[in-house]
Amino acid sequence: MATFLYKLGRLAFRRRHFVALIWVALLTLAGVGAASAPPAGTTSFSIPGTEAQKAFDLLEQRFPGQSADGATARVVFKAPSGEKMTDAGNKATVEKTVDELKDGSEVASVADPYTGKAVSKDGTIAYASVRYDVSGMELEESTKHALEDAAEQARDAGLTVEVGGDALQAVPETGATEIIGIAVAAVVLVITFGSLVAAGLPLLTALIGVGIGVSSITALASALELGSTTSILAMMIGLAVGIDYALFIVSRYRAELAEGREREDAAGRAVGTAGSAVVFAGLTVVIALVGLAVVNIPMLTKMGVAAAGTVAIAVLIALTMIPALLGYAGRRVKPAGAKGRLLGRRRGGEKTEPKKEAEPAKANLGTRWASFVVRRPLAVLLLGVIGLGAAAIPASDLELGLPDDGSQPTSTTQRRAYDLLSEGFGPGFNGPLLVVVDAKGSDAPKDAFTQVSDEIKGLDGVVAVTPPAPNKGGDTATISVIPDSKPSSVQTEDLVHAIRDAGGDIKADTGAETLVTGSTAMNIDVSEKLNDALLPYLVLVVGLAFLLLIVVFRSILVPLKAALGFLLSVMAALGAVVAVFQWGWLSGLMGVEETGPVMSMMPIFMVGVVFGLAMDYEVFLVTRMREAYVHGEKPSQAVVTGFKHGARVVTAAAVIMMAVFAGFIGSSESMVKMIGFGLAIAVFFDAFVVRMALVPAVLALLGKKAWWLPKWLDRALPNVDVEGEGLRTADERGSGPDEDRELVRT
Repeated sequence: MATFLYKLGRLAFRRRHFVALIWVALLTLAGVGAASAPPAGTTSFSIPGTEAQKAFDLLEQRFPGQSADGATARVVFKAPSGEKMTDAGNKATVEKTVDELKDGSEVASVADPYTGKAVSKDGTIAYASVRYDVSGMELEESTKHALEDAAEQARDAGLTVEVGGDALQAVPETGATEIIGIAVAAVVLVITFGSLVAAGLPLLTALIGVGIGVSSITALASALELGSTTSILAMMIGLAVGIDYALFIVSRYRAELAEGREREDAAGRAVGTAGSAVVFAGLTVVIALVGLAVVNIPMLTKMGVAAAGTVAIAVLIALTMIPALLGYAGRRVKPAGAKGRLLGRRRGGEKTEPKKEAEPAKANLGTRWASFVVRRPLAVLLLGVIGLGAAAIPASDLELGLPDDGSQPTSTTQRRAYDLLSEGFGPGFNGPLLVVVDAKGSDAPKDAFTQVSDEIKGLDGVVAVTPPAPNKGGDTATISVIPDSKPSSVQTEDLVHAIRDAGGDIKADTGAETLVTGSTAMNIDVSEKLNDALLPYLVLVVGLAFLLLIVVFRSILVPLKAALGFLLSVMAALGAVVAVFQWGWLSGLMGVEETGPVMSMMPIFMVGVVFGLAMDYEVFLVTRMREAYVHGEKPSQAVVTGFKHGARVVTAAAVIMMAVFAGFIGSSESMVKMIGFGLAIAVFFDAFVVRMALVPAVLALLGKKAWWLPKWLDRALPNVDVEGEGLRTADERGSGPDEDRELVRT
């Protein structure tokens, strides 16, 4: 592989006009497609094979024309202090608002609070339910404005009015912190390279790659039913890996220049060595993201595939466009260690006399740190493991759920409507359960409906149960159940299971099937499905990546160490997420206005993404150690050499990735905020504790055993030559431009 990538890098360097033209054309094409594409639809939480989804599908079949997937809104009214909603003036205002809402072209129905018994017991709060024919993201802006205008007119009449539901949902915003994250990345690159030109190359290529990826997702969003958060997550991961992959290749290019190689040859060698690591690092990320498909949740699968596509683009750009831009930059990108002039080079390109042995170069921080760890490996190992274990302790209290209006900022009308409904009708009113009774196989459907209703009324935690509402055929009925606890609570989850358990006995008696659905039940099923899928997903992703790393490192223990280190970092990161978003530690600093259960997708998403990113650092750092060991150094010295060449770059890459992820903490979408924080803290733990401390400590303790591989397996594995050993041979026989022509022919 190294030889092929070497040829590719030299070809891209020489044919830079052609390479740049291709990528600019792809960016233009994707941009035009995104600009002309219809907007993305809503993010669906459908879960094939679960009871909530089965009930939802049954509703669409047995209650046609009711727009089961249509947007909903609750317009909540509160009377001024000392007044009631039943007072003549307030009642007239509400009825006028209801009449105005009915005039909308996309409105399916509007329920009057006074005829629908939607007035609180103390008479101070009432609400009108609005149902639309289309989903929230498909609503016309004029419809949303009509809803807001109707609420505003009622406010002008003296009432407190807020609007909840998904009718006013908008595409989440990331805010200015995303720009700050990119700015921090730029500063780190300038410090790392000491050159604006060299620092600009990774940023430019990463932005082009993300532009192509996100524009493609936008162009295909409507056709593939991609949610609005899909492009945000693809941008988050694409930016981070795009900058890092380019950073590693540019750094290796400067190191090759410092060894006295010509620029074209240095570009080829940078792509052949660091580029090989980029390919395998990218493969681990792609495996982790595409592997999310095993969960069998369409939304999560689409998010993973879209982000994986963006990562693949980042890899291709790093391998081709970076050497092309290096060709354009010429002498403006200087060798490693050079500042004003090319150190150790004359203007004509001849080497100066090397430094005398009496004047050794001062060891850099990475070398000094690695030397310390090699001398004290056991102490460093124990300290790192204990520290990560302590950070992981909050994860033992992990509670999972999906965000609702209760997790919105208090500045939003959705959150204020949620709070008003809780005040007037109880916390469970924001998450009613919809029980669907399928009596098609029952001899007495009406009796079955009544029995289900009576059974639910006798359960603990139930505040109210509406009478059964049968369909026209009389074989199916819906029953609304109001819990006495909020939607995301454990008590509500227990009630859902209690209703389902009671439904089993009812089916045995009457032949009628009882199903529980609604957004609350759907969220519970999502959480359970994700919990059940976590272990199989972990085995699949870690297993595939383990095999891939065996091929890369030609070792059993190094990939095993990499996987165990990842588990430590991801558990510590989950502990931090629980501490902030569930316990409320530092919640004000993070902009978390409402603590509660951790998003149910968080553990499995973090496992997938963090594993891929963790293997990035493993590959980039350890391949340098492997390279030194293959070239004859002792195991302990190889560890120090790997840090000498790789620690500064890996540190910069980790800081950049943390900055990019942390930039999404400012998002208005709680899911994006939580993922941004979780990934940023996970990168910190993995890069600075696991890869920078535990990895050299373990390798120092293992010595030569770290690189042990059974002879039969060594013979069976393909030789991918990540270390670039084949390039040394090619150099000895004087490879040249003919090889590039051969690549063109093939």
